[in-house]
Amino acid sequence: MILSRRSIILSGITVAAAGALPGFAYAAAGTPKRLVFIIQRGAADGLATVAPTGDPAFAAARRAMADETAGGAKLDAMFTLHPSLAQTASLYTGKQAHFAHAVATAYRDRSHFDGQNMLEGGGARPYGRDDGWVGRLLTLLPAAERDAIAIAPAVPLALRGTVQVGTYAPSRLPQADADLIARLTAMYANDALLHPLWDSAVKTQELASDIGGNNGRNGADLGKLAASLMLPADGARVMMVETGGWDTHSAQRGRLTAQLRGLDQLVGALQTGLGPAWNDTLVIVATEFGRTVEVNGTGGTDHGTASTAMLLGGGLAAGGKVSADWPGLGTPARYEGRDLKPTRSLESVIAGAVAHHYALDPKRVMTTLYPDA
Repeated sequence: MILSRRSIILSGITVAAAGALPGFAYAAAGTPKRLVFIIQRGAADGLATVAPTGDPAFAAARRAMADETAGGAKLDAMFTLHPSLAQTASLYTGKQAHFAHAVATAYRDRSHFDGQNMLEGGGARPYGRDDGWVGRLLTLLPAAERDAIAIAPAVPLALRGTVQVGTYAPSRLPQADADLIARLTAMYANDALLHPLWDSAVKTQELASDIGGNNGRNGADLGKLAASLMLPADGARVMMVETGGWDTHSAQRGRLTAQLRGLDQLVGALQTGLGPAWNDTLVIVATEFGRTVEVNGTGGTDHGTASTAMLLGGGLAAGGKVSADWPGLGTPARYEGRDLKPTRSLESVIAGAVAHHYALDPKRVMTTLYPDA
């Protein structure tokens, strides 16, 4: 069986040239909406996260890692979810999760810094913009829904713009090495005022940089923190959460399992913490680019091109689906002979989801979030 690039086209989220969203009904205005953007810094492997187990070239390409998804939820005849994403699988069953596969930004090189800049800034080239797509989105929202915060040491590019936003972490912490952090911790140990603040800052940074730590509990704690910052009546309505550790050049099986478990628990804790507000929440999970189809010599994968984006929340119009214009994984079908070929823009996926979530005109959302497209 050989799959052509048009053999699998499942209904999904995109912005058509005319600005329409097929199959989408616009939600009426209701309680204040919430948006969470979780960035996976390091290039997450979409082929392992939502594995195309129905593609006959998948097992041959992944070799010993092909069974990485054994025990994972079968999403449909083509795709299997990584087993670490158990709570996310439940969301999928409840039509509160949508996976967009074979997607990528307009960026086609493989630099983390440039790729993340493109993902966050939404420009036509790296460093082409000094504001971000989330920051520009805030200008489209009612004043009561513009309160935004990042769980990050400084305001990430994605949140920069004309609307003032906040952060929850000291700006210089990531540049400090472990020895300096330990010395400062000891120095503040007996300070009744500074010790609790410093301790909270260190723990927040540890959670964000290692969501897979403590058997995923770091991710759960980060999700609880995010919910606590968003649930109050005067809390944030838009949030960005930075996660790292997705660059799996070696020993991918164990490392990615831990990362995805942490992400799963982050999302689960966020859902639990928000309670009924989850029904008015959209969570977007995206990475700067994907990873190679083939496994390298150290049991990992190298920088690739297309990957998977996740849309999660209680009000998805296209929940419980995987959308993919699947290109196939045979060598001739790959991008430059090595990567999953992008067949849809990540920008259109994000803009389409945001337009539906806020009941905004899709063309206006697309031109605002991605003015250089």
